[in-house]
Amino acid sequence: NEEIKTAIKELKQLQEIIFAFDNDDAGNKAVEKYSNEFKEILPNIILSKLVLPEGEDINSTSLAHQSEIFTHLLETRLFFSTEQGAPAGNNFSVEKENIPSGKIKNTINETSVKLNSTEPIKQSGLDTKNPYKIIYQTLSATYYIQGGVDKQLNRMQITLVTENKDHYKSRNRVDLYDDKQVERICKEVAEKLNVRKDLLEADMYKLTDLLDHYRDAELLNNKDSEAPKNEQYPLTTVERQQIETLLKKPKLIEKITELLGKAGIVGEERNRIFLLIIAISYKMPETLHALIQGSSGSGKTRLLKQISDCIPQEKVTKLTRLSDKVLYNYPERFFVNRLLCLEDIDGLSEEAEFAFRELQSNGELNSATSIKLDNGQITSGQKTVKGPIASLACTTRGEIYEDNMSRVFLIAVDESQEQTKRIINYQNQKSAGEIDYKKEAQVRKFMQNLVRTIQPYEVINPYANKIQLPEDAHKIRRLNDLFQSFIKQITIINQYQRKKTEQGKLITELEDIATAIDILFESIVLKVDELDGSLRQFFEKLKSFVEKKSKHFEFTRFEVRQATGLGKTQQHHYISKLLELEYLQQYGFQNRGFKYKIVQWDNYTALREKIKTHLQNQLNKLQTEHQPNANRTPEKGVRLVESQ
Repeated sequence: NEEIKTAIKELKQLQEIIFAFDNDDAGNKAVEKYSNEFKEILPNIILSKLVLPEGEDINSTSLAHQSEIFTHLLETRLFFSTEQGAPAGNNFSVEKENIPSGKIKNTINETSVKLNSTEPIKQSGLDTKNPYKIIYQTLSATYYIQGGVDKQLNRMQITLVTENKDHYKSRNRVDLYDDKQVERICKEVAEKLNVRKDLLEADMYKLTDLLDHYRDAELLNNKDSEAPKNEQYPLTTVERQQIETLLKKPKLIEKITELLGKAGIVGEERNRIFLLIIAISYKMPETLHALIQGSSGSGKTRLLKQISDCIPQEKVTKLTRLSDKVLYNYPERFFVNRLLCLEDIDGLSEEAEFAFRELQSNGELNSATSIKLDNGQITSGQKTVKGPIASLACTTRGEIYEDNMSRVFLIAVDESQEQTKRIINYQNQKSAGEIDYKKEAQVRKFMQNLVRTIQPYEVINPYANKIQLPEDAHKIRRLNDLFQSFIKQITIINQYQRKKTEQGKLITELEDIATAIDILFESIVLKVDELDGSLRQFFEKLKSFVEKKSKHFEFTRFEVRQATGLGKTQQHHYISKLLELEYLQQYGFQNRGFKYKIVQWDNYTALREKIKTHLQNQLNKLQTEHQPNANRTPEKGVRLVESQ
């Protein structure tokens, strides 16, 4: 059936398909039917069949014979011919020299290797199990090719170890394409190992042909491995039903947030669903990106890893660092619809940062470069790496990435005392053995299958002109584009509950806009605020400490460390930034110790309230105007909620 065919097509290490159908007319016709199908979809796979006793199936054969019957059947199986013009119904031929079990992958046809075909393969003695120590054995001697085969097509330079029957060895470096060199080596080895020179020369020329075929096959396999793989993971009926049932439930985003908590993500309720939605956008033509800000040790990298673990792993690339040119050297379609996660972008060079930024914005990298051809010649060429990608990245100093910040959503890690207590409690439960890791792994697997089920759609937002972001937001043009894309992403996640146009496009509902505003609120505030997320959290703690004394209270760095609990290095960075932005003023002399005073008492609470009211009023107006025509009644109590 189709499920079995799909499963077979996705076997990455598949080498051969062996049919073991009943030996009757129906069985033979079935073999012919399915072998023709597999010949079309898997042209590089070997096809064969077992010849069971006439009129018997695999079960009756097992009952009527000794177990050795199956070894015999495998050794005498018939191989399928894929030559053009082979007559129908006569596609199998018996081979006198059959392939030993388990040797298919590492056997090279001595007489007639044909690339891209599944012709019968005969044993050659060329053992390529270890590609860096290839073995060729003849009646005269045993040959070891140490270090593998040269990939340059204009030569066959190898390190050859020749061993005679008495286990004496001769070691030489030789270019098999140079007849004079081969003849000289054979003469020297023959004298040293007491082996006939003419036999050595015959072995050498035969070995050259075998290595030629082997290298051609390897180059073809490498080329195929660079091609984009449409990997599929078929779901069982039960798994599909469970996922579709969830996707059809109301308040879907809340339920997914709860699942993320069960997957081991402690706290960060709004950030975790925000990041997951951004990560899921890897499947869409318009992808999203996030920059996670937090001080050292705040858990930002762990949060990134936990979110990426909920995405199908075949579509995730997680990197710790990038060298200058590495993104330009990936296969052309490697990053197409893929999630790229960078654990720390603080150490990126300017060149690597530029490449990452261009892949985010343009979805493509193009570079003129020098290319060394397989024949050794150097020529000019163009390297192209295509996207689009979705991306998640972490940083402790987000303010230095001005160009990047306008392209991404800013997310500040929760560094509050309450979140610290939640994390410590989880760590204690983990040490006490109270955390069920199997359940967490099952939830992550369920989330991966849920993401696989969500399909990309075009989205129509009939309310796009009715919601305006705050005009004083930083780089409002790009922020508005990100905002509209995020609403589309919410609609796509709710695809099982949304109506479609005649052209098959999903229609956004007011509920999607309300959910997007609620989740995006903190990021919008960060875009409006002059201070980045981590710096804002530090400054608010500092203001609370000073207000308890007096607004004109002068404080030392030591008092700040006591009040905020931050280390000396991180505190120095924050204070230096606040001095630069003129939020603080410095007094005194260095030899006596500086003192500081807050001179810019911005009203951050009023700023948040202003933005919240601005967006909520527009949303309320839309709900009132479109209530009669709405596809469903918006959920009661859908309002912007202050994060804890």
